[in-house]
Amino acid sequence: QVQLVDSGGGLVQAGGSLRLSCAASGRTFSSYGLGWFRQAPGKEREFVARISPRSISIDYADSVKGRFTISRDNAKNTTYLQMNSLKPEDTAVYYCAAGTFGRRLASSYDYWGQGTQVTVSS
Repeated sequence: QVQLVDSGGGLVQAGGSLRLSCAASGRTFSSYGLGWFRQAPGKEREFVARISPRSISIDYADSVKGRFTISRDNAKNTTYLQMNSLKPEDTAVYYCAAGTFGRRLASSYDYWGQGTQVTVSS
């Protein structure tokens, strides 16, 4: 069992930066693939980024590639999403997730954080 707690969201102007964190409990954190997803009002939850258990494989949605960076620190049971050059269309609730076979599909994740709001003003 893994419990995830998202943090780091807030209000930022376009062009600004935020770093999201996701702290996990559980001894098997390092064996899970981790992902970040987001959901804007009236839209479906969408994939943002994912990282494999030992950070060998990393993948981004085209919409954030070159602006966002996912990382993890297995010693601290934490994953991060560094978001730079933020745009108003990045406004959403951001969720971290953990899964044995973490892929781009939300259904491939077993555990989810509670979400953290990111609002980018123009």
